[in-house]
Amino acid sequence: MNGGGILKKVNDFYKVDEVSLKHSFYDACSDKEFKDYIYSLNIKEDMLMKYTSSLEDSFREYKNCLKCKNLEKCPNNVKGYFYQPKEDKGIITFSYQRCLKKEKLDEDNAYKENLEVFEMPQNIKDANFKDIYTDDKMRVPIIKYFKEFMDKYLKGERPKGLYLTGSFGSGKTYLIASLFNEMAKRKVKSALVYFPEFLRSLKASFNSNYSLQFDYIKKSPLLLLDDIGAENCSNWSRDEILGPILQYRMENNLPTFFTSNLTLEELEKALAITSSGVDKVKARRIIERIKQLTEALELVSRNRRN
Repeated sequence: MNGGGILKKVNDFYKVDEVSLKHSFYDACSDKEFKDYIYSLNIKEDMLMKYTSSLEDSFREYKNCLKCKNLEKCPNNVKGYFYQPKEDKGIITFSYQRCLKKEKLDEDNAYKENLEVFEMPQNIKDANFKDIYTDDKMRVPIIKYFKEFMDKYLKGERPKGLYLTGSFGSGKTYLIASLFNEMAKRKVKSALVYFPEFLRSLKASFNSNYSLQFDYIKKSPLLLLDDIGAENCSNWSRDEILGPILQYRMENNLPTFFTSNLTLEELEKALAITSSGVDKVKARRIIERIKQLTEALELVSRNRRN
């Protein structure tokens, strides 16, 4: 076959392919919504028709975004993103862009970077004032305390923290976490620590990041030591961990919060007893520091975990 014949066949192939592209493109454009979408991109038609299939994918994900009511149920290939076309140097490129709901969610949740959670569920960062059970009159003094605390702290004062004791499952941790979340929205950093597990984690990290964890907790602007008194008390946990943390925070006027199923009197007895014997003096010293750092309130309520 001569060169002219080969060239004719190639040209015929491209003509057929071009006709096929046009048919596919105009068929797709019979959907008015699709047509309106692609022409809103301000890209020339002869370029658009080369990418019909990808544009249909993009349009489908764009429509999903318009109908979306819940980011968790996003049906797009990449949850929270949609396939967006853009002209670039004579071609159309496609990339995944964050949908508006994800942008808003990311923006709304940016404050959570101000909360560090140690050995506690990450969803504690979702604790919210509006979800507090206000039907329980036992919570009124605590909510009143929270409002006063926020007003004073945001004016530059350093009010005392809270020693919140009460029955199991009454919502003590959630209440204080909701306060910390509100403070985080105002760019105040805090740490929430499940104290019994934190001690085990700290002991296991002696050869790695022990000092980093310990210093972070000790120096956090706001600190919650959750479920204090539930740990197996030892000389080390009481005298080398808890004592120095409280001393530092007392000297630097850093608000410190505690939750416990024990009253301060019961906690003192628990801290006095270790495997090495009974030391009432050191236990009393810890309790005095807690009293210097906090106001004590009690929450007796039904178990809300059931």
